[in-house]
Amino acid sequence: MTTEVIMYTTAVCPYCTRAERLLESKGVTELKKIRVDLDPEQRMLMMQKTGRRTVPQIYIGDKHVGGFDDLYALDQAGGLTPLLNG
Repeated sequence: MTTEVIMYTTAVCPYCTRAERLLESKGVTELKKIRVDLDPEQRMLMMQKTGRRTVPQIYIGDKHVGGFDDLYALDQAGGLTPLLNG
């Protein structure tokens, strides 16, 4: 696994946990987590970059995948593994 995965998250977020489990099941061993609940500046950056307020917001490489529902849909469509493999 070479593609960097970044997830904007908070301390208590069931969808973040589900996203992390899905990514782990796909072989992701390194997940860069950015805690927007601890760093309001990061939340503002996340909102500017994604246009969304909710977490998780997931990036695989340079591609904004979206939240958990988007990640799950991408996986169901067969697009997650190729994206992770670069």
